[in-house]
Amino acid sequence: MEAFLRALLPRLLPQDRTFEVHPFQGKSDLLGKLESRLRGYVAWLPADWRIVVVVDRDDEDCRVLKLQLESIAQRAGLRTRTCAGNASSQLDNRIAIEELEAWYFGDWAAVRAAYPRVPAVIPNRQSFRDSDAICGGTWEAFERVMQRYGYFKGGLAKLEAARAIGAHVDPLRSRSRSFQMLCGAIGEAVA
Repeated sequence: MEAFLRALLPRLLPQDRTFEVHPFQGKSDLLGKLESRLRGYVAWLPADWRIVVVVDRDDEDCRVLKLQLESIAQRAGLRTRTCAGNASSQLDNRIAIEELEAWYFGDWAAVRAAYPRVPAVIPNRQSFRDSDAICGGTWEAFERVMQRYGYFKGGLAKLEAARAIGAHVDPLRSRSRSFQMLCGAIGEAVA
């Protein structure tokens, strides 16, 4: 996710805006450390700064995970977009449904720009039409497709793919609702 965001965000943000990505060692690490990290931000967070937390849903119930993230932010003392009402928010929680690789299926043109041997018709297949509903492991499905067309024979190189596809992904072209939600949150944060 970090590599993907570092490739994507410079193209999404106005030139006068900056960002930083603070990665964790997986979802359990994020959930275990997020509250203390956010408490640290509360002490000095400028009024015009925004935090966006991004996490894979994996096999968890999306609503339960979102409530957990919202609760963590509130306990840390931050106003989330979900709970801010008419007040300005400081933080937005976004969930990649099911995993980052679902966002790749959502913008297959970006995948093809990075890996031109894959055919354009992949997202037309029944199992890939809704990128946020791919069953049985999104990264595994992505790896199988890529290997079939001669890429990643030794296994999916996640960092390489994230950088390459992140450099081409277009929020206006993406069919992934969860990716569109992230881009909407980023757009609001910099507005």
